[in-house]
Amino acid sequence: MLTLASKLKRDDGVRGPRASNPASDSTRRVSVRDKLLVKEVAELEANLPCTCKVNFPDPNKLHYFQLTVIPDECYYQGGKFQFEIEVPDAYNMVPPKVKCLTRIWHPNITETGEICLSLLREHSIDGTGWAPTRTLKDVVWGLNSLFT
Repeated sequence: MLTLASKLKRDDGVRGPRASNPASDSTRRVSVRDKLLVKEVAELEANLPCTCKVNFPDPNKLHYFQLTVIPDECYYQGGKFQFEIEVPDAYNMVPPKVKCLTRIWHPNITETGEICLSLLREHSIDGTGWAPTRTLKDVVWGLNSLFT
């Protein structure tokens, strides 16, 4: 299977050795995950449900952020639920890691904060798990749907 990472490595080998300036190398190299996140975060902020808020503790690290869900209806109305979302390096081939920081009794959230949501499964038999076509927007809307 051809991946962007393998193509970039092959292209670097064809061009020959690069200049030995480590500063220019680190500023030039941007991961596939980070390129995707720039686009997806903009889309996420434009399509955020009214019951959700996103917080980036470090604006330079789009791969780690916090989501706050404040349901306006159902049993959990008036609650404020914090989630920590970390996007791994292999993102869009693997799902983001999500943890609930608020202690809550919910059939889909364990006492330790692990989330049971089909789209966060890396492998699923029924095909409803993570797919490379899914985005952060799907994750946020999925977490929001736990409280409707």
